[in-house]
Amino acid sequence: MSDAKKNQLQKSLGLSFNIAVLIGGTIGVGILRTPGSIASLLDNYWFIIASWLFGGLYVLLGANSYAELSTMLPKAGGSYNYIKRAFGEYAGFLSGWFDFIVNVTPPAFYCIVISEYIIILFPVLSNYSTVMAISLLLAFVLIHLSGVKNGSVIQQITSFLKVICFVALVIACFMYTGTEVPKIKTDHSFFQIGLIFGFFKSLQLIIGTYNGWNSVCFFAEENDNPNKNIPKSLYSGVFLVVAIYVLVNAAFFHVLPIGTLAKSNLAAADVAKILFGENGAIIVTVISIFSLISILNAFMMIPPRILYGLSRDGFFFKQGTTVNKGGTPIVALLVSSLFSLFLICIGSFEVLFSFAAFISIIVWGLAYLSLLKLRATEPNLPRPYHSFWYPWTTIFAFVASIALLIGFIFSDPKGFAIIVVLTLISYPVFLFLKKKK
Repeated sequence: MSDAKKNQLQKSLGLSFNIAVLIGGTIGVGILRTPGSIASLLDNYWFIIASWLFGGLYVLLGANSYAELSTMLPKAGGSYNYIKRAFGEYAGFLSGWFDFIVNVTPPAFYCIVISEYIIILFPVLSNYSTVMAISLLLAFVLIHLSGVKNGSVIQQITSFLKVICFVALVIACFMYTGTEVPKIKTDHSFFQIGLIFGFFKSLQLIIGTYNGWNSVCFFAEENDNPNKNIPKSLYSGVFLVVAIYVLVNAAFFHVLPIGTLAKSNLAAADVAKILFGENGAIIVTVISIFSLISILNAFMMIPPRILYGLSRDGFFFKQGTTVNKGGTPIVALLVSSLFSLFLICIGSFEVLFSFAAFISIIVWGLAYLSLLKLRATEPNLPRPYHSFWYPWTTIFAFVASIALLIGFIFSDPKGFAIIVVLTLISYPVFLFLKKKK
């Protein structure tokens, strides 16, 4: 058997996995923390709900474009493939490696945070935080080395439990009648400069909580029916995430007034204390652990697919395309996990997180631009799915990405400077790899 055939990814994933990895890769502890920060920025019930809906609309329009791109080019690695096809190898190389860095950082962060939450439940383990984080990472490496199906089953179970936990929390909030819900004041000062700035700043936080919505596209090559499953899972998954986020915010405001939530660093914990007493903190901790295990599993699977795609095109070691009998890109998984292990040991990934939002927006924007260009330059490419209301929805998604990017540059110029430096360094590296190839 030739290496090319032996190292092909297996078509073993279906619709249920797609929805699970989208939910699992998106809903984390962000939704439990951000409502307080956003309440302090906007201080108006309707503006807060509108900002979550606007973020959801942006993601939904993105899903509309990605549904066409990922069924048109159903390859491992997601966005990298579309950008390379539209704008050439360097654009593909840069976006692929940026995408890899963004997606390989979270496992380290999630392993550390899960260990910290476990210590909240079991304080006797307080001296073993790093050991638990490393053990957790190694456990998930072994699970995924055993095969794609095991990772898929864990993803579906943990994502289901996560949804159940959030639905239960929302129901408990709306059943609470201990205090009178404060009347919502109508504020007509939306066009004040401060409130407009707060709205855009809130959108940055909200986009962060929606990050992961395009997870299914990284697994397009392993899907048993990508033409139908990817669009279905993108739309149903995004709608479900938006619904959960909006309902969680409305539920929190049912229990606590905006002024109180605005002073909260962990809104869910303050709400849970009112609902369940001192045990509320334990309940929120358990929900957080379920959320993090699900999102950790998803991000253990995503970076190896990006690295596999880069390796296949000569932008990493050829061994990066090695696939074991269980369908796992084994070398790509080990390399990704070693990077995460390094981050856990040094405990310094804040810098990487500081420009993660930048990179996500840049990659998404380039993907939308890729769709516009490929429609013009390669109209005869097979397109099993056509994005609705094209080109206006794609243009709107691209323009919104540019607006968000400008907002990010003003709010975090240091993160933008890091991206500029990395981009300058990347070109000589690209030329070296191309010459070697």
